[in-house]
Amino acid sequence: MKKFSILIICLFGYFSTQAQSSKIPSSVENVEKKVDSVLSLMTLEEKIGQMVQYSGTWDLTGPASGDKNQYRKEQLKKGLVGSMLNVLSIEATREAQKLVMENSRIKIPLMIGYDVIHGYKTIFPVPLGETASWDLEAMEETARISAVEAAADGVNWTFSPMIDVSRDARWGRIMEGSGEDPFLTAQVAVAKIKGYQGTDLSDPNTIAATAKHFAGYGFAEAGRDYNTVNVGDNQLHNTILPPFKAAAKAGVATFMNSFNDLDGTPATGSKYLQREILKGDWNWDGFIVSDWASIAEMRDHGFAEDLTHAAEIAIKAGSDMDMEGGAYETGLVELLQEGKVDEELINDAVRRILRVKFKLGLFEDPYRYSNPEMAEKIDFQEHRKVAREVAKKSIVLLKNEKSLLPLASSVKNIAVIGPLADDKNTPIGNWRAQGEANSAVSILEGVKNAVGKNVKVTYAKGADLGVGERSFLKPLEINTTDKSGFKAAVEVAKKADLVILALGEDAFQSGEGRSQVNIGLAGVQKELMQEIYAANKNVVLVLQNGRPLEISWAAENIPAIVMAWQLGTESGNAIADVLFGKYNPSGKLPVSFPRAVGQEPLYYNQKNTGRPSNPTDVTYSAYTDERRDALYPFGFGLSYTTFEYGDLELSSEEMDHNSEITVTVPVKNTGKVKGKEVVQLYLRDMVATTTRPVKELKAFELVELQPGETKEVKFTITEEMLQFYNADKEWASEEGEFQVMVGGNSRDLKVESFRFN
Repeated sequence: MKKFSILIICLFGYFSTQAQSSKIPSSVENVEKKVDSVLSLMTLEEKIGQMVQYSGTWDLTGPASGDKNQYRKEQLKKGLVGSMLNVLSIEATREAQKLVMENSRIKIPLMIGYDVIHGYKTIFPVPLGETASWDLEAMEETARISAVEAAADGVNWTFSPMIDVSRDARWGRIMEGSGEDPFLTAQVAVAKIKGYQGTDLSDPNTIAATAKHFAGYGFAEAGRDYNTVNVGDNQLHNTILPPFKAAAKAGVATFMNSFNDLDGTPATGSKYLQREILKGDWNWDGFIVSDWASIAEMRDHGFAEDLTHAAEIAIKAGSDMDMEGGAYETGLVELLQEGKVDEELINDAVRRILRVKFKLGLFEDPYRYSNPEMAEKIDFQEHRKVAREVAKKSIVLLKNEKSLLPLASSVKNIAVIGPLADDKNTPIGNWRAQGEANSAVSILEGVKNAVGKNVKVTYAKGADLGVGERSFLKPLEINTTDKSGFKAAVEVAKKADLVILALGEDAFQSGEGRSQVNIGLAGVQKELMQEIYAANKNVVLVLQNGRPLEISWAAENIPAIVMAWQLGTESGNAIADVLFGKYNPSGKLPVSFPRAVGQEPLYYNQKNTGRPSNPTDVTYSAYTDERRDALYPFGFGLSYTTFEYGDLELSSEEMDHNSEITVTVPVKNTGKVKGKEVVQLYLRDMVATTTRPVKELKAFELVELQPGETKEVKFTITEEMLQFYNADKEWASEEGEFQVMVGGNSRDLKVESFRFN
């Protein structure tokens, strides 16, 4: 035994020396040799241990409380745990590593995971809101900052980005993704992965990213979380999978599988998704972690008889690490002994896990993410500046009648009204990591910070949005009856030159487990809005929410509407920057806003039916009681200036597999102030072997123009942009006519045609 221990010490000493001497990322070949060397030394029990993830539900720096925690502590000491989540602070993560490194036989370091979704301590806009910026560089930067802050607290792995395409505003987790479009979601996924992982995962300021949830979670039936997903191969490959394929190509370290079943097979138990597509067709070499207990939950799906059967299904399907499910540590040894599982499946999973740990540099220094010096170097004030900039970019101006915004200097008396006006918690949003509750700048604070001494600001709450404690596990109890504050708010509104009305959702109204059948303004908010508008017609409605809302009455009556999402730490200051004209809004919607909840799921890139449109005939694809189009379409967003699009110019009217077409469009700022415009390019395949969407986003460019300035924006159409998953179940382009469309949103577009031969 002593000789074996010396061998282990020498082996890991070699790894450390090699890494320190080179000071560059290890080559793929070297990493694979190291992985195989470690694997060859492991017992079956130790291999299975690497496939187990525990949540840190006790104080790791003190004695373990209870039999369960004592058992887990002993498992750590034996080296039979591969990862932990929810272990926070330098002290706790260091102690967790010490339990492994000072007691286990082989001393394989832990990965420490956490849900770092839109910031760690500095909180940025919720992902759906940040996507509204369409600024990929900004999104990469916020991920980089999140990684720096998380790494300094001992975390080396985030369960982000969530890249589920979602078209149903009833689904609470729509706030955690990038909206309804697969192309935009894919671009955001790559930006986020670059931000978290950098160019070298062994850099201690980077953390491993996770592409989740694989796959179909955003298509949950009726928008109800965890629910059944029924889609065909066409929908799966053309809409759901492209962001995941982009993430795999970008080198994301890990994937997370999904809670839902997909056409009868739980995603966690889907060999088709995990082994055939991800690890097979895409040749991806990272590892897959289950979602929380999703392996064990296959029993509830009626897909597994017991925990051991669930373990068998999951390992054969390709799920490598069991998050808090207890299936692998309970069942895998027995399954091997009975010959139901081949040990090579376990070897493959462990290789993948070890590979990521080597890339993170954990074998070189298991405590690299538990270094107090890292935290001392963080400039939180600089991070707040970035938070404010990104929050401004994420704001979408939905309506601005009579140029009510930006607020004129003649406005001397401003009433700030609403249940969210002085709320410092809602802007932090759900999935807030270590963001401190009630720490955001409120709208009221932002307005007061922005105005001079000659402007009077008065405040009235009007009504409570809800009552009681609110948290991730306990959503707010909505107030549906108490209007006692209406009278005071109306009096304040009557005396003001202008009202800033702050409505929307509580921080925990959207997010996991927050599906809703109604997506309007909850409680008494709509009634409050109507009474305030009756008292003063100069109303700027500022919405703070994590999902699209049904706001048809506001859209018809309120003169100015600002979609401010849940913008994070610097929310109030960013909103004030836009309201007072210090920043010209440039955000565009990443998701369609409905006229009524009955339109959900709603999305711009739908397909034509056999009877697509004929308003004079009742027998066409529409509703008899509402228009079928969006209230505010995907890609929509106003500015304090105006933009004029000229005619499209195509470099050719034909292209083939070996050529390209350049599309040129002049865009002019026809207003009086500098502004940014997201120029969007859409394509339509007119006739194909499967039905195709009426338009699909294929490119976009964010341009800034001075008043009167014109820029020619150029896009290149390649053969790859024409490809889709076709009737032969392969990615290919098909000959025929195509439309190319360019504009400032998915509705108002310039159109030309070309032929692909």
